[in-house]
Amino acid sequence: MTATAERRVLLAAPRGYCAGVDRAVITVEKALEQYGAPIYVRKQIVHNKYVVQTLEKKGAIFVDETEEVPEGAIVVFSAHGVAPSVHDEAKAGRLATIDATCPLVTKVHREANRFADEDYDILLIGHEGHEEVIGTMGEAPERIHLVDGPEDVAKVKVRDENKVVWLSQTTLSVDETMTTVDALKERFPALVSPPSDDICYATQNRQVAIKQIAAEADLVIVVGSKNSSNSVRLVEVALGAGAKDAHLVDFADEVDEAWLDGVRTVGVTSGASVPEVLVRGVLEWLAERGFGEPEVVTSTEEHLQFSLPKELRRDLRAEAASK
Repeated sequence: MTATAERRVLLAAPRGYCAGVDRAVITVEKALEQYGAPIYVRKQIVHNKYVVQTLEKKGAIFVDETEEVPEGAIVVFSAHGVAPSVHDEAKAGRLATIDATCPLVTKVHREANRFADEDYDILLIGHEGHEEVIGTMGEAPERIHLVDGPEDVAKVKVRDENKVVWLSQTTLSVDETMTTVDALKERFPALVSPPSDDICYATQNRQVAIKQIAAEADLVIVVGSKNSSNSVRLVEVALGAGAKDAHLVDFADEVDEAWLDGVRTVGVTSGASVPEVLVRGVLEWLAERGFGEPEVVTSTEEHLQFSLPKELRRDLRAEAASK
């Protein structure tokens, strides 16, 4: 089928890898080069099936719990962060640790500690069971209360309604979080906001980008894994911003031909843990079905980069100096 001007693809920018994910994936790759396989990784380094499979082929072994790592081995902590108790477990198992926690998640951990030290009750907006939430709650479990959406607000019990602060999981939808914050403020008028917006710049930028496209799109395809909070949110944001239909896929072969019935404009984006090769696969799949060259719609430019974890930088520097 030949491409026609009528069949358009609007490609969101920015999309795909954020600075924290890029840093985490490079951390595992560099660790494998520096120390050799196997390198153990606690939980998925980032929530993307393809990335995990690719790293496994290079010699990474993913485990659910620290106790699964053999004594004395190297373990990398994922971008989502871990509770202090996990660091203690690693120390007890005499494990060499490389902490690939996203610096923006680390910032939330520091805020949790600071507000706990100041004797605040901390209302953490996030999804129960998400790895980032588990890690953040572990920083001050006696002070943090999870608020999983506006419907949870009525259940919250605090010691002093005049000493309450909210923090957030970094990968939520901006709109979703602020709806919960508004409900919390109604219940707790003295509610304190964190010193800076906890929602990650990349999550916010990707949501803004898909909103610009959604109203024109008959179909939005979000490339990302089902356990990726920010990817799932992009589908919800697209539908909320006017897309007629939206779906999440890991790979191009998961796109259903039936979704294209009557579709003239397809919006394409990807979650913050998705490599660009997977987006290219979807674009090629669409091109084979008569959709033209993608029109890139840019909402903002991203230039942020994070340095590698200090443990890895130290050993890379030492090796370079010895040559």
